[in-house]
Amino acid sequence: MLRLAAALVSLLAAFTAAAQSNLPAIQEPPAVANPYGLGALWAQGDIVSRATIVLLVLMSLASWYVLVAKLLSQSRMGGQGRIANERFWKADTVQQGAQALQAGSPYRFIAESAIEATRKHGGLIGKVDLNTWVAQSIERAVGTVHSRTQEGLAVLATVGSTAPFVGLFGTVWGIYNALVRIGASGQASIDKVAGPVGEALIMTAIGLAVAVPAVLGYNWLVRRNKVAMDTVRAFGSDLHTVLLASGSHAA
Repeated sequence: MLRLAAALVSLLAAFTAAAQSNLPAIQEPPAVANPYGLGALWAQGDIVSRATIVLLVLMSLASWYVLVAKLLSQSRMGGQGRIANERFWKADTVQQGAQALQAGSPYRFIAESAIEATRKHGGLIGKVDLNTWVAQSIERAVGTVHSRTQEGLAVLATVGSTAPFVGLFGTVWGIYNALVRIGASGQASIDKVAGPVGEALIMTAIGLAVAVPAVLGYNWLVRRNKVAMDTVRAFGSDLHTVLLASGSHAA
């Protein structure tokens, strides 16, 4: 009896193993494409929605380009300031000190402007006090340098102030189109409303994502410009003192 039971168990185990070997391999369920998100927003959007997205992308690219370019320019200006402090004041004359600076350096531009002012101090200009004339010339040169450091910041300010409203416009337009489609279909269930409305709200998020870096970058660059211009103004003030002490023979 025991032998018969053991044989039946062995036969059942062999049958089970054979059946399992013939079963098809378990396959993972196919990935379901996300019916919502940026891809769906672009595919289902009209020309206004797509133009809004393209505009936000262009605004983001412009702000990041200005941010990187200004950071490189400010770093270069900081290096030129260190070179000016190392070389200029060790020269025998202002002319030699200006020639020791890098071409295109704002410090060299200020020094050359001051030298040119002392050379032109004659005729009608000679009736103006040398101190006043040189001070005005250096001040104009410093103002020119300051204007150059402000280039591009208007782009960041514009993007930071308008990108949220552009994104909000895209959201309003998207919700309008979503409600029109829902009303036309006659289906107002939550699954029919949440998708289109959620896609429209993505536009507001994109607008904020474009605006926040632009605002932060603008404030950061303005602060760095202020520090750089303090150094430039200090250089101009010291140069003014040297030129007055040297008189017309400074060049």
